[in-house]
Amino acid sequence: MKYPLAIALFCAIILAGCGSGKNEEINAERIWDKDYSAFPSIVRYNDAWYVSFREGVSHIFDENGIAAGKTRILRSDDCKHWNSVALLSKEGYDLRDPKLSVTADGRLMVIQGGSVYVDKELKMGIPQVSFSSDGQTFSDPEPVDYPIPDGFAWFWRMTWHEGVGYTVSYGKSDTNRLELIKTTDGKHFEKITDIELGGFPNETTVRFLPDGRMALLIRRDKDDKKAYLGISEYPFTDWKLTPLPFQIGGPEMAVLSDGSLIIGGRAYYDEGECKTCLWEGNAEGEFELWKTLPSGGDNSYPGFLVEDGELKVVYYSSHELKTSDGRSRAGIYLARIPLK
Repeated sequence: MKYPLAIALFCAIILAGCGSGKNEEINAERIWDKDYSAFPSIVRYNDAWYVSFREGVSHIFDENGIAAGKTRILRSDDCKHWNSVALLSKEGYDLRDPKLSVTADGRLMVIQGGSVYVDKELKMGIPQVSFSSDGQTFSDPEPVDYPIPDGFAWFWRMTWHEGVGYTVSYGKSDTNRLELIKTTDGKHFEKITDIELGGFPNETTVRFLPDGRMALLIRRDKDDKKAYLGISEYPFTDWKLTPLPFQIGGPEMAVLSDGSLIIGGRAYYDEGECKTCLWEGNAEGEFELWKTLPSGGDNSYPGFLVEDGELKVVYYSSHELKTSDGRSRAGIYLARIPLK
């Protein structure tokens, strides 16, 4: 009986901490605020920084009920001044959650969800990929080569390790389909294993620990909705899955050189408010609140980059922006947080 009580108390501490905010050492600047910008990622490529995100009229639909999000890509030489180098689109598709990575052969890769809506109903989801060899010119989005059950799959975020790219594919909300998959070229994928987990597991970030083990941070949106941390040794088919004491949306994770973990995402509250929060912890699933970023309204989906003794975090938030008629807008923010 003591274990559930401890979990409840820990959850209360986490939520109270997010509400009060741990904002010391946080410098967050808005780097883009055109239209409704959301779901960013960040990467270092060829001595420059790149940020990708979805740009649209709203979170999903425009005033005519059309979902036609585009992928915007920014570049900076100093992480202070940002310029747009690409705006990717595809007729009939809503491009979402564009995530940047660098392939094994040195190309800049964008993996993005490709949603197709009819009368505001999601009919199909085909992941799309784009590539650049110079960080200036990007190929048109094209579908991945992978079996798509029922016409819907979502590849969340790519992580490259020892020449292989890994991601997790998930299905519609009426399934618990969660597949660990891999690629060597960013275009053709094959399944490694199914991740057996209930509660509609979906957005999942893949990372690697210093000892070579793979770590997964998994979002869940049904049952108790608690996030899960998965750990596995090569060949990544036998998983230890540990529930975390809180729900998280848009999950991101960074592994530090000592093996400790930083995770981030949307934190949820009983009263409905949400913030973008960061937690620090370990591979055993023990985490405590570390930072709350300046955020509010529709927000979160952070992207991490660890370098030069700091954690760079890009995320989106609508706490400062409004349209001329009073509707919320969302902008892209960059926080640079010193690491101890």
